[in-house]
Amino acid sequence: MFDFITPELIVYVSIVGTVFMGLQIGAAVMVYAERKVAALIQQRLGPTLVGPKGVLQPIADIVKLVFKEDLRPKAADAALFLAAPVISVAAAYIAFAPVPFGAASTFFGLLDQPMPLLVADVNVAVLVVFAVASMGVYGIVLAGWASNSKYSLLGGLRSSAQMISYELSYGLSLATVILMANSMSFRAIVDQQAGYFFEVIPRWNVFWMFPLGLVAFGVYAIAGLAETNRAPFDFPEAEQELVAGYHTEYSSMAFAMFFLAEYINMITVSAVATNLFLGGWHGPFLPAEYGWIWFLIKLAVLLFCYLWIRWTLPRFRYDQLMAFGWKVLLPVATVNLIAVAAGVLYFGL
Repeated sequence: MFDFITPELIVYVSIVGTVFMGLQIGAAVMVYAERKVAALIQQRLGPTLVGPKGVLQPIADIVKLVFKEDLRPKAADAALFLAAPVISVAAAYIAFAPVPFGAASTFFGLLDQPMPLLVADVNVAVLVVFAVASMGVYGIVLAGWASNSKYSLLGGLRSSAQMISYELSYGLSLATVILMANSMSFRAIVDQQAGYFFEVIPRWNVFWMFPLGLVAFGVYAIAGLAETNRAPFDFPEAEQELVAGYHTEYSSMAFAMFFLAEYINMITVSAVATNLFLGGWHGPFLPAEYGWIWFLIKLAVLLFCYLWIRWTLPRFRYDQLMAFGWKVLLPVATVNLIAVAAGVLYFGL
């Protein structure tokens, strides 16, 4: 009766469940880490009361939000008002689906053929992540428009302008890596980064055709900050100007869903950077079966940098944000892409 239940199906369902729960737990951990890193940088205590060292604070936050009243303005568009946070969260989850987090594994001999550690193995995974992540802005724009609030609308419009400005540079940095690897598959790109230059320097794309690979990584990192609406580029939710921005009229779990999407997007951007520029799961001392440990270490370092930047740099002015995106970052990304393309053609790499 249950002949369809095979070891492959069990393993795949386990991987999907692990990714789904891992992203939720990761978002909760990031909320706690955000407060602790902010406290460390600004010489404050951070959460201390709920659980040892405040580690249960994310659970307390969830319980508080679940029991808060869910309010909606009378003049709001009810359907779009409810759909906006769902779109943001759905896009965040789907964007992570093609991202691998370890080498293919037989799961200690359970499978005859190794299975890749990811939800959806597609040949154009880089393009899929870029396309799906771009859909997340619809949730923010709809939230601003459907709320029928001037503050929310301004936040949504700012987000759309910001995404368009920085998405071009973001896409050009991805195109640079695709040229380096001659592939849109994450697994192919990561596998190409195995080994060392001169037997010392890791063969990561960030060091490839130095400094062009490093420039591409820098462009990607800056554009990733803007794409996820993180400080110093968090104008869609600038409290001093917009009373919280696009989610001003949201409360309870609908409000929490926007921040869940933001933290998942941070994890996705960092995971993509790990695979495209930092060698993915490749690293010394560990066999390929345990490469996911190196992946998590690199991911944690990048996420810490996210928090470090937020609590260190002041917010730009909005005109500075737009000028930097169009007049600095986009030309740099374009020239860098042309230089990499010329190098690939000339050296036949």
